[in-house]
Amino acid sequence: MTPPLVLRIDALLPQTQCTRCGYPACLAYAEAIARGEADINQCPPGGARGIDALAALLERATKPLNPANGIEKPAEIAVIDEAACIGCTKCIQVCPVDAIIGANKLMHTVLRDECNGCELCVPACPVDCIAMIVDDAQRDTLPSVRAPHYRQRYEARTARLAREHAAHEATIAARKAEVHAGARNAVLEAIARAKMKKGSPAA
Repeated sequence: MTPPLVLRIDALLPQTQCTRCGYPACLAYAEAIARGEADINQCPPGGARGIDALAALLERATKPLNPANGIEKPAEIAVIDEAACIGCTKCIQVCPVDAIIGANKLMHTVLRDECNGCELCVPACPVDCIAMIVDDAQRDTLPSVRAPHYRQRYEARTARLAREHAAHEATIAARKAEVHAGARNAVLEAIARAKMKKGSPAA
């Protein structure tokens, strides 16, 4: 069970899952803060207001965003140059909220209302056809407003990947069992033939 303090810290994070804090997801960063292993100023998407909120919760002094983790920017979303997209699916694979749709060797597109601006798709694209643009719809919106939605999509994606992994492992196990059974049957048949041949009268 996740400790209450971790949940309260996580609730103040923007849930972009961008990894710029140095951790693989917002919850992992919240856990590190609670353990005293991470500072409160490592989240660029949360910005100054996020740092102030964390400082108030933890009764600490506020501080500027650590430049080593990035800079604070207006809310952004990814856009794909669909004419240049080669359909490699690499951006789909790294999107933490399943905001990119498409198929192998077919054009991809970003679901504008679902993109959390994490930027993970940008370096993943081998043809540099993804750019980040300011999202005017969120220009005056606090990161915390969209955070629950992004968390829900992230958790749904995590659950989907877990199901797909389990199904893949089950398929592999079934194939191995089938191969093993086939090999065992082949051995038994060979033994049976050998016994029959040994028991046959000499010509």
